[in-house]
Amino acid sequence: MHEAITELHREGHSISDLCEVANISRQAYYQYQKRQKPQYESENEIIAECIAELYIKYDGVPGYRMMRHMVNRRLKAAYGARRILRIMRIMGIQSVTRKKKVVRTLKSGDFTAGNSLGRQFISEFKNEKWLMDVTEYKLKNGRRVFMCAILDLFDNSIVAYHFSFSNNNQLVFETIEVALAANPGAAPMVHSDRGFQFTSYGFRKILKAHGMTQSMSRVGKCIDNGPMEAFFGKLKAERYHLVRKAEGYETYDQLVDNLSTYIHFYNHERPQDVLSGLTPIELRGVAA
Repeated sequence: MHEAITELHREGHSISDLCEVANISRQAYYQYQKRQKPQYESENEIIAECIAELYIKYDGVPGYRMMRHMVNRRLKAAYGARRILRIMRIMGIQSVTRKKKVVRTLKSGDFTAGNSLGRQFISEFKNEKWLMDVTEYKLKNGRRVFMCAILDLFDNSIVAYHFSFSNNNQLVFETIEVALAANPGAAPMVHSDRGFQFTSYGFRKILKAHGMTQSMSRVGKCIDNGPMEAFFGKLKAERYHLVRKAEGYETYDQLVDNLSTYIHFYNHERPQDVLSGLTPIELRGVAA
């Protein structure tokens, strides 16, 4: 109440009139203003300022869980998620993103493999389990752009990605070659859905040449590749859809640059609850 009076006074309203409406005396208002603020209240003001800065910096993307880690990093503190949520609610802000249910029909091919991963989405070592998938985006002119990405279950990092106008075998082949070049000697289990690229002879040949084993989701069970689906969901909700609704992507290069910037943010700056507040690259560095 007292804070509201102060704010309205800054806008030009009379203290006397505001106190009368609030049914408190002017003396009580000024005594409250002169009081020594409790430490908790002072901390909340600092936290609120930090939240506002981070909210603006990251275009309103952080929800309270992500914001908690960011605030604690910035202030070198250990505030709980509920406190951050409460302050964000008081400030009237929330993440501009929302979770979306992803439904995908998977396709079988000639060279299939069993679901060796078996939804065991935890990995003790780097380059032990990789997930792969392809998703698509649209430019303002309606032309589609495809992206293949590889996620390491050890730290949820994106170890490689590649864009193309064509959703073909070459897109997948080039992506896995980039991942192998960045991780010499890696021989992980590679899990994917049953898309035609992953059931091709060429893909199987690449895996065999590098000593990698193949695992595939069951038909119609996109949850078998859940973390990969979740990453695509984050990328689209926290970047792609926001830009598309605002001004859209005019060119291929603009889309690639913008989404590549997000992937760098995801790998290097976006703390994750499941990683105890670390970013994927921080956890990867610890295990180096």
